Amino acid sequence: MKTQRSNRIPTVAGLFAVSLLAACGTMSSKSMAYSQNDLPASVQVPTGNKVAWETVGVGEITYECRAKADMKSQTEWVFAGPKAVLNDRQGKQVGTYYGPPATWEAKDGSKLTGTQVAVAPSGEGNLPYQLVKANPVVGAGALTGVTYIQRVALKGGVAPKTPCTTATLGQKSQVQYQADYIFWKAN
Repeated sequence: MKTQRSNRIPTVAGLFAVSLLAACGTMSSKSMAYSQNDLPASVQVPTGNKVAWETVGVGEITYECRAKADMKSQTEWVFAGPKAVLNDRQGKQVGTYYGPPATWEAKDGSKLTGTQVAVAPSGEGNLPYQLVKANPVVGAGALTGVTYIQRVALKGGVAPKTPCTTATLGQKSQVQYQADYIFWKAN
């Protein structure tokens, strides 16, 4: 049996229908709402808030070898600060995250800090999930009105496995990590 090929040129209506179907498929995937259902209750944003901005932070966490605050004869790796770029879901840089204090800054110049509300384990070798209550924003822009920030979808970022000893006091170590930062605003 011989297969026949059509030599017809697609009509404008046919192309429109294909484009419309493709657009509808794209719209449905973009309209999916971010869900907190799989997160521990302690790091879920309270009702009355909605997702305003989703970013992916890619960078490093710096740790410093220090004497323990309550036992000066012992040492530990201590969180010294983050340094990451914030990208949108398409990979375009839209801001930065740095500290101390932990500061999220959009490319439009708006920036904010926050107060940690809760953390919860997110898996072996990963930073914990985190919920932060936003402080008032500085400047106008994408971060205006943000009420909470969630850190989710974590990869890496935990303290180094190399020993922190009295011989290495003051030594700093950068650890690579990635996390989604979800910014929420009141409804």
